[in-house]
Amino acid sequence: MNLYEQVSKNKRNSYLLVFIFLIIILILGYLLGYIFATATFGIAIALIISLVMILIGYYSGDRLILAMSNAKEATKKDDPYLINIVEGLAIGAGIPTPKVYMIQEDSMNAFATGRDPKHASVAVTSGLRKNMKREEVEAVIAHELSHVKNYDIRLMMMVTILVGIIALLSDFLLRSFLWAPRQKNERGSGGIMIIVVLIGLAMAILAPLIAQLIKFAVSRQREYLADADGSLLCRNPKALASALRKIKNDKDKMVDTANKATAHLYIENPLRNLGGPINNLFSTHPPIDERIKRLESMY
Repeated sequence: MNLYEQVSKNKRNSYLLVFIFLIIILILGYLLGYIFATATFGIAIALIISLVMILIGYYSGDRLILAMSNAKEATKKDDPYLINIVEGLAIGAGIPTPKVYMIQEDSMNAFATGRDPKHASVAVTSGLRKNMKREEVEAVIAHELSHVKNYDIRLMMMVTILVGIIALLSDFLLRSFLWAPRQKNERGSGGIMIIVVLIGLAMAILAPLIAQLIKFAVSRQREYLADADGSLLCRNPKALASALRKIKNDKDKMVDTANKATAHLYIENPLRNLGGPINNLFSTHPPIDERIKRLESMY
């Protein structure tokens, strides 16, 4: 599979997974509406809650993420070498130059955030800046700018918010079962209500887990896409493979300021030392060896 085929495949898979996300929200809204009022009312409430939360995250999510990561803005005076790399690659990608941030952290990692290319930021750790060669730094930045150009930064922000929405609606649904017996005469026969309650209970329990799995799947697909697209941008998949290999073999694998809410943003999982073999199922990133293998097959 060549670079262009890889990009197209990953885009299709990502949009399919987000579509499944929206279906889960509509189902939860339908069940809530059936219990309390009408199915249409429940769906409308679910969509309104989703819209409000998405707007809040859309306009303030990136600032919160940078603050949580203890990222400090870097200028050309502070690090002309890094700023020049970002500027050159941004020109090549045809996007505005994003703001550049530095995280004082020995572990090698980087991430991009923002709501669109005009309001984007790229953050790198001091460990990555110090320990990688110029072509490797360029490849990592190209990967992150691909996230920006492809609007992955917006997509992943929305996916994170959707996970929160599903968790919230699921909690509402679980609590609503306390009132369900009182509604059976108004909402139909007791048998129908029991079926709805059982379906709703299963959805309330499983939906948050399914949502998390979808989030991880979307994140993994976007990483494959950014690897392929970043290689197109820097014209050097070998350098990106080398950078990922250095990150894989890094003695310090944990980014101290990262958490489960921000882990999916990084070029490689900053919490990969946590958990055992089961952790791979819930990983925000595809296996790094598989990423390296795909990149090496591109040159």
